[in-house]
Amino acid sequence: MRVVLQRVTRAAVTVSDEVVGSIGKGLCVLVGIHRDDTEEDMKYIIRKILNLRIFPASEQKPWDKSVMDLDLEVLSVSQFTLYGQFKGNKLDFHTAMAPTEASKFYETFLESMKKAYKPEKIQDGKFAAMMSVDLVNDGPVTITFDSKEK
Repeated sequence: MRVVLQRVTRAAVTVSDEVVGSIGKGLCVLVGIHRDDTEEDMKYIIRKILNLRIFPASEQKPWDKSVMDLDLEVLSVSQFTLYGQFKGNKLDFHTAMAPTEASKFYETFLESMKKAYKPEKIQDGKFAAMMSVDLVNDGPVTITFDSKEK
């Protein structure tokens, strides 16, 4: 799994002029699923999202608190394009998990994250939909990580 994580003051996902997920302060997480991802990859990514110390505790400790420490929110957005590769000037997505399988994997990912934290604090977009993501990056702070690069 590959993640682009942004610390935000607010974020929302809109599909066809309807807001389907929104949060206040917390993390907006773009999630890509590789065709070879496993439950272990999922567990690693969830642990990192929820426990990454990316928020300040004070001016002296700018990187000391996690989403869980501060009772913040997470907006997760599925994004297969994180596994896009160039073939000339075209994009190829053959390393991304196939849509039917990825849909099930993503649902399991969301449910597992809700179980690991607080269900009401986890929001998401709409899988396989054309989404508009609106966010205010706090910092700005943007971190990328991949479960295959532990």
